[in-house]
Amino acid sequence: MSEHAPRVMLVTGGAGFIGSNFIRHELQADPGLAIICLDKLTYAGSLDHLDGLPAAPRCRFVQGDVGDRSLVARLLGDDQVDTIVHFAAETHVDRSISDPEAFVRTNVLGTSALLEAARLVWPDPASDGQRRRRFHHVSTDEAYGALGADAPAFTEASAYAPSSPYAASKAGSDHLVRAYHRTYGLPVVISNSANNYGPRQNQEKLIPTVIAACRRRAPIPIYGDGSHRRDWLYVEDHCRALDAVVRSGRTGETYNVGAGEELANLDLARRICAIFDQIRPQDAPHARLIAFVPDRPGHDWRYAIDSSKITRELGWRPRERLESGLRKTIEWFLARPERPAPLDHPQRRRQRLPPAGAIGGPAPSARPDSTRRRWPGGSAWLSSRDGLRLGRRSAAS
Repeated sequence: MSEHAPRVMLVTGGAGFIGSNFIRHELQADPGLAIICLDKLTYAGSLDHLDGLPAAPRCRFVQGDVGDRSLVARLLGDDQVDTIVHFAAETHVDRSISDPEAFVRTNVLGTSALLEAARLVWPDPASDGQRRRRFHHVSTDEAYGALGADAPAFTEASAYAPSSPYAASKAGSDHLVRAYHRTYGLPVVISNSANNYGPRQNQEKLIPTVIAACRRRAPIPIYGDGSHRRDWLYVEDHCRALDAVVRSGRTGETYNVGAGEELANLDLARRICAIFDQIRPQDAPHARLIAFVPDRPGHDWRYAIDSSKITRELGWRPRERLESGLRKTIEWFLARPERPAPLDHPQRRRQRLPPAGAIGGPAPSARPDSTRRRWPGGSAWLSSRDGLRLGRRSAAS
């Protein structure tokens, strides 16, 4: 293991779903750690996600683009950053289909700018500085592509075969990070995780979409025949894994992070509906809201992650079971005001939902053995530093 003790951490994309949960986890776990949160505040980032965090110097927010190399270089140098945890990315597959260039700009070129800033500012890794710096690149299992029904789970040795522009852009960024380690000796680690869920997740993702539909008693959109399978990882478990990789992962290595909670999308929606039946029995059965919608291009059928390496080397294991994690997530969303889906939500742009209760109707099959065509698979921490435009937003409770 390569033990690393971060003192000043730059978290990119820290106002997003996983990034904001990770910042909260790190500040609670390490009282001596200072964090700089860099976020562009696109549709997926919100200052509300950072509400209640401690003031500077423990936590400071800077609004800016990870692709702004001069900004990143100033932060790394002036604040003596010794650890980068890189979340900033465009992540929604539907959006990547309608606007693929945005994913290349952020996920590939943005990562390139961040790597180059680290290379130029951090000490020569041939010196003792290598043990005092770490660049953790947070990636996805989608870079591996799709699995068949009986195929073994992805390992760190699995070849990349991305299907969507999003997955391809993340695969490209992973390759860049590895190249900077092999070419320049940059002290990097990479993690590829399963699908996350939990508090603060963007409402266009599947689980928040199902929760919102149950709240409104509106149709629950399920792609294809709902057979697509994913491994579901509770975000707090992921944050613990990221912390283990940052502090104890071997330099240059990749670690897969999954929960072993593999489930078809249709079955996942039914589980959420069953929990709503218990919480709001007057509206039961919520499963009658499920409605199939046309499948999207390049929709991978199955992902599954083999986490044995991170368990064996770092001692990490998931703690949250899917049933309890879903209930915690639902309760978190129900305790907060509901927000309407944005006008540019991909499903609002591209699809007209069938009426609720259309679950029994025909739907395109996505199963690997199908005879149909199968697609593969208060704000004290705000900073005005560097002349960046910062705005204060009221926190949603």
